[in-house]
Amino acid sequence: MIRSLAIAAVLVFAAPAYAQSADNRLTLTFETGAETGAVLVALYDSEAAYEGGQPTRVAQVDVAAGQREAVFDLPAGTYGMKAVHDVNGNGKMDVNPFGMPSEPFAFSNNAVGNMGPAKWDRARFEVAGATAQTIRIR
Repeated sequence: MIRSLAIAAVLVFAAPAYAQSADNRLTLTFETGAETGAVLVALYDSEAAYEGGQPTRVAQVDVAAGQREAVFDLPAGTYGMKAVHDVNGNGKMDVNPFGMPSEPFAFSNNAVGNMGPAKWDRARFEVAGATAQTIRIR
């Protein structure tokens, strides 16, 4: 048991040094049509997660306060992003009575969906080193 704790301690203390040695920073800059509310951002690290699982990371960009960027420090890999501009600030994507979004949304690579969200193949991108995208969310 002591050996397991020692190994765990080494891994815990070594992990921050490893994470800091790789500069895989993703910067997403959002262009919005309104200056109110916030952009809710969900970042996924696999197709399965993107298509219906939990996001790897989330962020909230306070557009009303003048923010425009979400920045993530990540392991190198393949990612996809979904975002909604919560114009009214209620913390969720509003939909009409038919279930269609009534607030602006966007996907990484400015991918466009066909009768639904953009598919992983269109939205996925690689993070290896400093990576940036400008997302038009209107």
